[in-house]
Amino acid sequence: MSLQKIDIFDFTLQNGSYKRWLPLYFQAFGQPIGTAPVVLVNHALTGNSQVTGENGWWNALIGTEKTIDTDFYTIIAFNIPGNGFGGQAENLIQNYKDFTTKDIALLFWEGLQFLGIYRLFAVIGGSLGGGIAWEMGFLKPNHIENLIPVASDWKASDWLIANVLVQDKILNNSEKPVHDARLHAMLLYRTPQSFKAKFNRSKNENQELYQIESWLLHHGEKLESRFALESYKLMNHLLKTIGETTNCGQFLSFAKQTSANIHLIAVDSDYFFTADENRETYEILKRVNSNVSYHEIQSLHGHDAFLIEFEQLNTILKNTFTTQKIKLN
Repeated sequence: MSLQKIDIFDFTLQNGSYKRWLPLYFQAFGQPIGTAPVVLVNHALTGNSQVTGENGWWNALIGTEKTIDTDFYTIIAFNIPGNGFGGQAENLIQNYKDFTTKDIALLFWEGLQFLGIYRLFAVIGGSLGGGIAWEMGFLKPNHIENLIPVASDWKASDWLIANVLVQDKILNNSEKPVHDARLHAMLLYRTPQSFKAKFNRSKNENQELYQIESWLLHHGEKLESRFALESYKLMNHLLKTIGETTNCGQFLSFAKQTSANIHLIAVDSDYFFTADENRETYEILKRVNSNVSYHEIQSLHGHDAFLIEFEQLNTILKNTFTTQKIKLN
């Protein structure tokens, strides 16, 4: 589906900054709005609203007769304002440190309300998108039936905050900021074991570079060609703001209050949002909420496993989305 826009007026950010106008771009897939259960898909740091169809980044999960079936569900995917998807120069944000994931969650709820959507069958997101899903749950604990953060967590850990700082320094000081920041980021998204399995110290044909070096440089060039510096600065910054206005007591209150089924999906080798942090979250939740489950993707590939291990992800999610189809058929 084509990119559509909602104009958000008179929006006040968490830091008190006032925005007279913000454009919120989105795409809708599957069934017409108002005729089917709604699934909101939140994209990751360099992702966008093209979740299925041509160039869809989650085609293995979303589509006709897929786990999230476009023949049955309405799928909505917003672009995080400032990600620049579709070439909208108006969508770039200079004052990136003004924004938080809570602001983005509020904007997404405003967008849904504009579309006449007040309840979600599910909100699912990977990485940064999962953090925004949590923030949406905190804001409206009884408006989401299934909260599904994947390779994410309800708060930024010290490790994540530290890496956001390193990324921010690269983005503000390097001669090739997007390119060089991406090189560092790829080391966080994968694992030493993944690199060994893929490259095993091999060199490229001209023997000047190791394959791992060529691969990293390729990823840097690829992102540099499609992603604006302003966008990368904002998306990176948003990571450190996940859960920053929610303390443990408030998190427990949310867990007691929410009617959502919470499906935690971690990756055993994730160096970004670690499985240890997710297990800790699960232990906290299950003390006060029986509607919580924990699943762990087994993978060599680290954080990026949520974009690679589709069979495992489909197996984990199948029951939630198939059961709903059986109920309504």
